[in-house]
Amino acid sequence: MFDVRVRLGAVLNIDAVDRLLPSDGPVRLWVTGVRLGANRPPHDEWIWVEGVKLFPSGRRGPQTQILVRASKLRPEGSIQ
Repeated sequence: MFDVRVRLGAVLNIDAVDRLLPSDGPVRLWVTGVRLGANRPPHDEWIWVEGVKLFPSGRRGPQTQILVRASKLRPEGSIQ
């Protein structure tokens, strides 16, 4: 199992390489929910992160769900 700690309300900068099937490159996301995905790809650790996209201007975008590598969401100071 893996240790994932993401606070609701956190703002994550998620690179395209840390997302499953990115269609729009890197994303800045204001987190509103986090959950393990039963339908995540086998032999890899992915987490569903739900939130609101934030544009560089600071304007809010659409609500979205993104599959993110669990290693991207490890607590600070943990060994990867």
